[in-house]
Amino acid sequence: MAASRQDVIDILGALDDDKLLAILELRPNIADLEQAHVWLSGDRDVFGATPIKGTASSIVTILTVDEEDEPGAPAA
Repeated sequence: MAASRQDVIDILGALDDDKLLAILELRPNIADLEQAHVWLSGDRDVFGATPIKGTASSIVTILTVDEEDEPGAPAA
């Protein structure tokens, strides 16, 4: 079952409308949202060396795209 708008807000916090809609378009389930939240909170030890994948990875990308484009951010 896909997560609701309120589920996204409850798990990931307040988001701007564009990011919220982009996440909802992915039709994530609660587990996807929780996995993305854990990853973003820096608790990557839960996942070990395994990279985040699937819908959770797409959520992380949506939420971090602005961080990568900020002026003064180190170039990759």
